[in-house]
Amino acid sequence: MSENSFSIDVAAIRERARQKMTDGPVTEGYRRSAQEVVGVLNDVLATEIVCWMRYSRHAISATGIDRAQVAAEFSEHADEERDHAMRAAERISQLGGDPDFDPKTIAERAHTTYETYDDNDLKGMLEDNLVAERIVIESYQEIIRWLGGGDPTTRRLMEDILAEEEEHADDLMDLLGN
Repeated sequence: MSENSFSIDVAAIRERARQKMTDGPVTEGYRRSAQEVVGVLNDVLATEIVCWMRYSRHAISATGIDRAQVAAEFSEHADEERDHAMRAAERISQLGGDPDFDPKTIAERAHTTYETYDDNDLKGMLEDNLVAERIVIESYQEIIRWLGGGDPTTRRLMEDILAEEEEHADDLMDLLGN
């Protein structure tokens, strides 16, 4: 066979699969500590829950002439943040961990904060959400770099979420007129 040919020992892979069935999706090719990844993903879960709650609160409480457009955007972002949280929770479970939905610890683990504003301060809400998105973008970029090739499934999950977070930031910039 040439140097560029692909070849695997399927018999050996089958044997390892049978011997380590209880490891679920974590195989010998997994190059991170599943426990560490679960910890990081629980921080992501907390961050996404806080973002979901903040966007939901802002969508409901927004008032003023631009309320309809801004509230619709906040609602859309809230739905996407909730989806991100559930995707992170599912991956935690796949890795053998327990997704931490404990309200007592969510704020401690989240990378962003939950802020409330005067209902007439749409600009303040938009700016607060933009700051939160920028925090999330930078945090998730770091997580993606840390994961590298050690956990390609979680890395791709984070890359997908990151792309949506960047889209959220762009949407907020448009609404702010920047």
